[in-house]
Amino acid sequence: MAGYPKGAQPQDFIKGWPHPELLSRAELRAALTESFHKGLEMSEETLNYGDKANGAYMLGHPRFLQGLAKFLEQQYQAPTDPKTLMSTIGASMGTDLCFRIYGKVPNRLTRKDPPKSGSASTPRVDTRSRQPRQPGDICVFEEPTYFLAFTMARNSFLELKGVPIMEDGMDLDALDKVCTESEGKVKFVYTVPIHHNPTGYSMSNEKRVRLMQLAKKHKFLVIADEAYQLLNFGKTDMKPLFYHDDKEDPRVFSIGTFSKLIGPGTKVGWVQAHTSLLKPLTDIGFIDSGNNPVIFSSMNLLHFVESGALAKHIDAVSKDLGERCQLICRKLREVGLEVYEPKGGYFVWVKSKGKKTGKSGEATAIKKDKFHDYMRLCFCWLTREQIEEGIEYLRP
Repeated sequence: MAGYPKGAQPQDFIKGWPHPELLSRAELRAALTESFHKGLEMSEETLNYGDKANGAYMLGHPRFLQGLAKFLEQQYQAPTDPKTLMSTIGASMGTDLCFRIYGKVPNRLTRKDPPKSGSASTPRVDTRSRQPRQPGDICVFEEPTYFLAFTMARNSFLELKGVPIMEDGMDLDALDKVCTESEGKVKFVYTVPIHHNPTGYSMSNEKRVRLMQLAKKHKFLVIADEAYQLLNFGKTDMKPLFYHDDKEDPRVFSIGTFSKLIGPGTKVGWVQAHTSLLKPLTDIGFIDSGNNPVIFSSMNLLHFVESGALAKHIDAVSKDLGERCQLICRKLREVGLEVYEPKGGYFVWVKSKGKKTGKSGEATAIKKDKFHDYMRLCFCWLTREQIEEGIEYLRP
């Protein structure tokens, strides 16, 4: 092909990272520098556990939560109460907290002391109860999905089950069947309802309503990984799953993060949930002992959030990545591959016709028994020239 050396080379489509130019924009650096200075001016608050009026900032600094609520209200065009927010070390911490706090481990042995150590069969012990921990509760995932969520669920001793995903979201008939057959053991449903990783699909509003109906019917909690909620390549009428929840019988944790908007090193995110679900998330050792872990870093971002600079940056990031998404999809079609073009997020999901690049789809299934011939391709990390050459490499 003209413009390419004979035998185009594969490129790194594995990294789900933003490209360096997005992180070094002069406007971003200037806005963050100003925001950091503003945060340091409040060091008597931001460097302490809390204050006399508010006590310890277990859910996060009150001023940050107020600023975040106002920002999200503008972005979502929906009421956002700061009392429904908790600041976290990104989306992963929020997800992990939900699993750890609300996952139970039934079928514990009744003996007072654990078996003697040294045996390969010795089970892990819950040091609070001094009883062996056994798998019991179930978390249902759509397949394929964000593969590292499997690790967090397994770390909480949950059993994992999968259901298919369609272009309009999780197969809810399959979910209903799994829940019925599991006889009350389904504790969680984990979903990426918008700009899904890896497929790029978004759950329809109709399915969001039905998912919440199933949550009430089968009494499970929904962990909605909405890391890409604000990274849209056009207008969207889809609001976080939190806004489909029932305050009188709450079941949703909407997990958000600045990692995909500002940069993954930011490590500031949030959980949005009704207060009866939210407050228990602080009842864990490292928060009980050390307080909310992002008081200082979140307050250093407050001016950036409140000034409108973050909203402008999101617009710039969305425009840039939207163009890269269009480029990779066009190139994939040129080399004879079929692709669903996402309306936001970081990834496209493609079935191979021989050559492969990017991350293998194998890891996106619970048992690694599906999607061997699929590729997850990130279009955010590489230059436009590298995207073109990397996809040209796939030409049969």
